[in-house]
Amino acid sequence: MPECTDARTCPRRRICPYARIFEPASLGELPSGLADLPRPFVFRAAHLDGLVIRPAQPFHFDVHIFELRDPALFYFVRAFAELAREGLGPECGRAELFRVDQLGADRERLSEVFDGESILAGRTLPPIELSLAPCRLPVDRVRVRFRTPTELKAAGKPVLQPEFGILFARIRDRISTLRALYGPGPLEIDFRGMGERAARVRLVRSGLNWVALARLSSKTGRRHPLGGFIGEAEYEGELAEFLPYLEAARWTGVGRQTVWGKGEIEVEAPDFNFGPATAASLTSGRARK
Repeated sequence: MPECTDARTCPRRRICPYARIFEPASLGELPSGLADLPRPFVFRAAHLDGLVIRPAQPFHFDVHIFELRDPALFYFVRAFAELAREGLGPECGRAELFRVDQLGADRERLSEVFDGESILAGRTLPPIELSLAPCRLPVDRVRVRFRTPTELKAAGKPVLQPEFGILFARIRDRISTLRALYGPGPLEIDFRGMGERAARVRLVRSGLNWVALARLSSKTGRRHPLGGFIGEAEYEGELAEFLPYLEAARWTGVGRQTVWGKGEIEVEAPDFNFGPATAASLTSGRARK
């Protein structure tokens, strides 16, 4: 609504796409244990950090969307097009949104859904579906690469070394919460049993560095810390049941402030093979400007 200035007091907030996607906490009480509701999307734009875009130079970023009940991708297209016209970045440089593609599970472009002028609704594809079933073959070692600053907490304190039990718990809880809020419901798994087995997986190598970054809010003028650790960690143990969760976290991110691109991970493991059961879904798009 044009006259709306605060989603928390808007009388139509429960049916408002903006409130549901960008300010979900305005919709009511938070579930137990949550200080804030996770937004149903994450940005992937780390490759643009420090980059100066020349006039007429194209650039792109990715967005992963977890709201499956409405065509949320089209709300993002409209928002990105308007933001580009108003100006992006610290210098508010203007841009033109000329294409949006829907991506596949390997991040390949599958379908153009915006051609610079019109939303091509008939070209949208079903969301990506990821299985959380255990790998068919044994997996006893994985390497996790933390590509962007990752901030984990345990017992209310920052984690400096991501022991696997803590890493898995944060991934599991994030996936379950996203499903509960925006999908078919929370995970139906043995949380305690999986947590105990995850705690037996060993951190055998850690090559991590802490980086301090900040974001300047154009709305409030305040600086928000975006720091965390980056680098690689290797784990050993019985990992077959956990590897699909690590793969899902490649899309969802893990830890605090994932919506801004923190907590992006990659996973390397031998003989990676998914089972048949589907347990998580998302829509992924790439905007080109």
